[in-house]
Amino acid sequence: MIVRGGTVVTARGASVADIAISGEWIVAVGKNLDAEGEEISASGLHVLAGGIDSHVHFNEPGRTEWEDIAHGTSALLAGGYTAFIDMPLNSVPVTTTVEAFDLKLAAMERSAKVDYGLWGGLVPGNLDELRPLVERGVMGFKAFMCPSGIDEFPACDPATLREGMELIAELDSILLLHAEDPALLREQKGPTARDFVESRPAEAEVAAISTGIDMARQTGCRLHIVHVSTAKGADLIADAVKGGIDVSGETCPHYLLYTESDLEGLGGLGKCAPPLRTESDRERLWRMPIVVSDHSPSTYNLKQGKDFRNIWGGIAGCQTTRQLLIGRENYGPVGVAATTAKHVAQRFRLPHKGDIAPGFDADLWIVDLTAFKELEGADLLYRNPFSVHEGQEIRGMTVRTLVRGKDPGQGRFIRPAVRS
Repeated sequence: MIVRGGTVVTARGASVADIAISGEWIVAVGKNLDAEGEEISASGLHVLAGGIDSHVHFNEPGRTEWEDIAHGTSALLAGGYTAFIDMPLNSVPVTTTVEAFDLKLAAMERSAKVDYGLWGGLVPGNLDELRPLVERGVMGFKAFMCPSGIDEFPACDPATLREGMELIAELDSILLLHAEDPALLREQKGPTARDFVESRPAEAEVAAISTGIDMARQTGCRLHIVHVSTAKGADLIADAVKGGIDVSGETCPHYLLYTESDLEGLGGLGKCAPPLRTESDRERLWRMPIVVSDHSPSTYNLKQGKDFRNIWGGIAGCQTTRQLLIGRENYGPVGVAATTAKHVAQRFRLPHKGDIAPGFDADLWIVDLTAFKELEGADLLYRNPFSVHEGQEIRGMTVRTLVRGKDPGQGRFIRPAVRS
């Protein structure tokens, strides 16, 4: 197969080229390539490596009335994604045991339309499950330093977190950390959006990230901070990397597009944890190396009401991440290729994904970037088709998405490469 004459966009830049595919693999990228077989004209279009969303909650089995794998992966495809890694909550059971892992893997095998990996969970009492979960192929482990919002996935106390990180380091895996210091979180005083923001101050995130980095340094555990919302948190991570600590971080479109001053107008649709922050935080987060959706959907009624204490804290967004960012002047297609594909694959050891080059999976997003529109609920393919992003301008109409050189149908389980 040849994808002919598109503007090929990678983290290195963009240029018009052909992409030759044999079976599931890219075998050549260049001008005027010869090939027999199907030819896809991409003239006037852009071609990016398929996105990898490493932070989604598809909730199957369990809370499938919030989201399920079939709807979630259809949404990913529509937004140019060809792989994802599913979080260990909010499904039921949570993925903290081998038995729960097997149930989730079976659900993925039935319904996933793109390639998929699975995170395991680190919680008090499950240290004995970590090694067999690694042997099963988990991408790594997720832990909370504060209550998760789901009773069946409790926060890690400091002793569990340290022991878990020591074992994860021994297993050469990685820990994903929801970093908010519970000692600095406050009981919400009233019903308003401002009351909610004040109950989860920026200092709680900054202190927790600092603690996590110290533990990573002491234990040798690879660490990834999820959904960073503060400039100081991002700076702590960058400084730790310069100091030789194996730590990384991600942010999300909602932290790049909105601030805490928007939350009153956004209402419950904009509630998330950590909450939206300041304009200066937002400006700094545009330089984060990884952007994921943190797709945390629910039913519509759980996002309604005037009392922020009773509203579900999660944002649906896996379909629109790339289309929201690719039209931004300070970002563009090359930025999207880096932060939603290349850097994700590099950090989580997916050596054949995230780039357009010989030897990589033929995961391709062929997109018309001349198309702009205002996002509507009718565009969304989630089980519950609503999002805080409705009304935002999105850029890019998906023309065709290839998963390993084929039109999508059945995804494949992916696991991290083992370091030699």
